[in-house]
Amino acid sequence: MILINLLPHREEKRRRRKQAFFLGVALAVLVGLLIAGAWYLVLGEMRREQRTRNEFLQTEIRRLEGQIKDIASLKSEIEALKARQKVVEDFQIDRNMPVHLLNELTAQVPEGIYLTAIRQDGQGVAVTGVAQTNERVSEFLRNTAYHSPWLERPELVEIKAAAVTTARDQKRLFEFAVRLTLKRPQDKEQAARPVVPGASGVPSAAASAAPAASGSAS
Repeated sequence: MILINLLPHREEKRRRRKQAFFLGVALAVLVGLLIAGAWYLVLGEMRREQRTRNEFLQTEIRRLEGQIKDIASLKSEIEALKARQKVVEDFQIDRNMPVHLLNELTAQVPEGIYLTAIRQDGQGVAVTGVAQTNERVSEFLRNTAYHSPWLERPELVEIKAAAVTTARDQKRLFEFAVRLTLKRPQDKEQAARPVVPGASGVPSAAASAAPAASGSAS
């Protein structure tokens, strides 16, 4: 027996294909939405993790900034303490300098010189006095230039002849003024090496005492 299908089978196939197509599209859209939702969730989690890291970093940065401020304040306090310590050490060192000055002047002033005034300003020392001859002044300059461990760089400021009247007679003496530099103990230790005569301009000052005195006397 032969069966003949009189129904519109082509339209039925077309309808099935459309249903299959729309079903595929719907499944694709659903899968896409699922993938997009999952990716959105992953991105949200990554953002939360990054936000947590950023907050942690900001907290650590603030903590480190506080430590840096503390270190800077500690450094300033240390520098202030060092400065105070240096002032105290310098004071302890400098308080004995007048003793060294008087001892050196006693040791280096030759006979025939009488000191009338001694003035110290830091390491600078101004000495005025009276000498029997200008050679005595030159000897005093040489002694302080080459033979004194505490005095250096003598400079003759002035020398002039002066008449002094005593009870018996009238004497001719020489009034002089000299500038000296008093060494500090630490400078003395650093400069503790032999001095070569003629290496500095001090001898010229010492040698010029005699011509200056003769010029003043005339």
